[in-house]
Amino acid sequence: MTDVHAAVNLHYARQVQMLDSGRFEEYADTFTADGEFQHTPGQPAARTRSGIVAELKRFNTRFENDPVQRRHWFNMIDLRPRADGVLDATFYALVLTTRPGVKEPIVGPSCLVRDVLVFDNDGEVRNRSRQVDHDQLFS
Repeated sequence: MTDVHAAVNLHYARQVQMLDSGRFEEYADTFTADGEFQHTPGQPAARTRSGIVAELKRFNTRFENDPVQRRHWFNMIDLRPRADGVLDATFYALVLTTRPGVKEPIVGPSCLVRDVLVFDNDGEVRNRSRQVDHDQLFS
């Protein structure tokens, strides 16, 4: 299981760096072709890689005139293998937002993330799905 944890952690490290640098096509390629990505409360899940790219571009238009750097931090990853080799991953995510000239980042949202992960034919980890639940919506 140690090798699986290492592969998943590498997958997440690469994935968040793609996301935070605006490489949305590469990020979408970390999902299966029919992957599903739900990250915004009240919005439907994006489906397929092209749908994920379109959703990320739509979401990030809010930062077009705001020179921010966002950093996603994933931690406390709990992996649960299924009998068929699929992995259920549950973890915490924080998003830090910084602006030029401002020393302190804005922390939030805080989220609980549920992924379904698979290994493709080349042994690469891919997301079949991601469901992001924002903590501030629960009391």
